Amino acid sequence: MSWQQFQTRVVSQYRQHSPTIYDRAREYALLIRLDKPIGTLLLGWPALWALWFAAEGLPDIKVLVVFVIGVFVMRSAGCVINDYADRKIDPHVERTKDRPIAAGRVTEKEALTLFAVLGLIAFGLVMLLNTLTILLSFAAVLSAASYPFMKRYTYLPQAFLGIAFAWAVPMAWAAQTGSIPEVSWLLFIIVILWAMAYDTMYAMVDREDDIKVGIKSTAILFGDADKIIIGAIQLSVLAGLAMLGGRLSMGLPYFTGLGIAILLSIYQQYLIRDRKPADCLKAFLNNNWFGAAVFAGIVADYYLMID
Repeated sequence: MSWQQFQTRVVSQYRQHSPTIYDRAREYALLIRLDKPIGTLLLGWPALWALWFAAEGLPDIKVLVVFVIGVFVMRSAGCVINDYADRKIDPHVERTKDRPIAAGRVTEKEALTLFAVLGLIAFGLVMLLNTLTILLSFAAVLSAASYPFMKRYTYLPQAFLGIAFAWAVPMAWAAQTGSIPEVSWLLFIIVILWAMAYDTMYAMVDREDDIKVGIKSTAILFGDADKIIIGAIQLSVLAGLAMLGGRLSMGLPYFTGLGIAILLSIYQQYLIRDRKPADCLKAFLNNNWFGAAVFAGIVADYYLMID
């Protein structure tokens, strides 16, 4: 055996028995869904809406950077605690059985350690902001950590997800202005409803598996009325955004963005018409463009006002 062959054999055996830093990093990246940024985007859009509304245009750069990084960190932490909570369930669900914890590639201790590290990073970021925002952050951590366990006790875990995601709204207003006006709570409610709509679409993908393993969701609760109820929630979201635009004296660019969001909502209803899991997933993913359309309208409106 040549020296080169010996080296190759040793390295191969080492990689089999002692995972490399690369291997661990890859598993951690999968655990925080680095390959699936949709959750970060859906959490990020409401935060950006709120920041632009609160600043009436471009927000403070430091606040913007903290929120952009914070959204990524908190979503990552949410994925970790979600998979830890579902570690006994995910192996029995087709879509989730290969996740790192479910497949045994990441231990429970590793997951909790990673969650703690991400939590510390998030806390360090929020400490750069004002006192009101810091106080609000404690409720944000509580809602993010408790949401994954709600699906065991209530058929409304999507509402709890909505609260966790929507909490970015009062935090953004507080960070930008030092106050939480009444209008911010209107947007808070709108974001909760929006999350309920898109996460019900997501839950429709796993409905049959969830019923088998005893997981609760609005997709199961709504039953055959799911499409109608989702449509009603979507209408409420759009009406709320229109009301918000009126309250904040938004103009044509904003309502043009809202018009695009209406078309996207209709398209999502088309996708879920037959309740096919693949199409329900597409409808869920399409909500990224809904959030982007609303944000584009907000930015264009303030940009044109500044000019």
